[in-house]
Amino acid sequence: MAISTDHKEKVKSIGVSTDDADDSVSLTFEDQDTFQCVRGPNDTHLRLIQRKLGVTIAVRGNTCQLRGDEFAVDLARDVLDQLARVARKGHPVYPPDVSRAIDILSANSGVQLESIWLDTVLISASKNRIAPKNLGQKMYIEAIRKYDLVFGVGPAGTGKTYLAMAMAVAALTNEQVKRIVLARPAVEAGEKLGFLPGDLAEKVNPYLRPLYDALNDMVGFERAHQWMDKGVMEVAPLAFMRGRTLNDSFVILDEAQNTTIEQMKMFLTRLGFNSRAVVTGDITQTDLAPGRQSGLKHALSILKGVDGIELCHFTEKDVVRHPLVQRIIQAYDGPSERTEREVDAESDDGDERPTDA
Repeated sequence: MAISTDHKEKVKSIGVSTDDADDSVSLTFEDQDTFQCVRGPNDTHLRLIQRKLGVTIAVRGNTCQLRGDEFAVDLARDVLDQLARVARKGHPVYPPDVSRAIDILSANSGVQLESIWLDTVLISASKNRIAPKNLGQKMYIEAIRKYDLVFGVGPAGTGKTYLAMAMAVAALTNEQVKRIVLARPAVEAGEKLGFLPGDLAEKVNPYLRPLYDALNDMVGFERAHQWMDKGVMEVAPLAFMRGRTLNDSFVILDEAQNTTIEQMKMFLTRLGFNSRAVVTGDITQTDLAPGRQSGLKHALSILKGVDGIELCHFTEKDVVRHPLVQRIIQAYDGPSERTEREVDAESDDGDERPTDA
C-alpha cells in the first residue's frame, strides 16, 4: 500500500521514518524513549493493536513492520504515529489509551489525539492532569467554554459531572467566577428520606456525596472545606435554589433526570449575570414517581436550537470506566430501550493502569 507524501512528512516530523511495501509498512522510531512508551511493557500495546486490528507487528530494534489488510495497516500506522506524538510531549501511554486511540481514529480519521488528550482542563491536588479522553468529552469541554448553558446527557461513566466540576474549579481558580454552586435533586430511589437520621440537610447529604468526593479529588480535602466555609463553594439540594439569583457563579445541576418540569424551570431561571450553568443527567435512569415527566427530558425537547444553549449527547461508547461498564450499558439498552438512548453519544475502555515492567 502507498503512504501519502503528506503523511510521510508528518511522521518524519516526530522522529519516525517510513518505508513502503506492497502489503506492509515499516515505522522506525528514532527516539528510544518514545518507542518504549508506545510499545508498552513487554510489547503490551503492540499486542493490543494486533488483537484489535488483526494486523501483524514485527519488531526489530526500533523498527515496527506492519502487515495485514490495507485499511487495518493504515489505521495501525496512524495509531502508532499519533501515540508517538503525544508521548513525545510527555503524555503517558497506557493500554486504555491505546484502545481509545484505535476507537477514535477508526471513527474519525482526521482527528489529532494531541488536540484531545493534551487539552488540560485542570491539574488536580494529586498532580493528575484532567483532560478529555475521547472526542465526545473534547466537544463537551469546548461547549462549556463557549456557551453559558450546556446540557451533558448520557450514561454513567462518561465523565459528564466530573469534567463539568473540573471546568468549574478551573474557572474559580482563574477568577472567571467568584463561586461554584453544585446542586442535586434529592429524589428517593427505594429509600425513604424520613427514615434517615438528622435534619433536612443531613438527610440529603448522602445524595450529594458523589459531588463532595469529586471536589476533594480535585482540590484536596482541606482546600475544599476552606472554600465551603467561606461560601466560595456550595453543595446543596435543588430545593434550596428556589428564590435565589446566582451571579458570578459556575452552577452545576447533577442527576437532572430526577427533576420535575417545574424544578428544571426554577433552576434554569436562577442564572444571573456573569454566570454559566452545566446540567448533567441520564434520561434512562430516572427515579421519579410513575407518571411524572422528567424535567431534563422536557428541557431537551423545548430548548434545542435556543441561542446560547448547547446540548451534548454521550453514548455507551464514551464510557471511560471499567471496560465492563460499556458492555453492561449495551446489554441494558437492548432494542426495546434504544429509542430512549438516542438522546445521547460515544467511547471506550476503562482506566486500569498497568504496572511498570
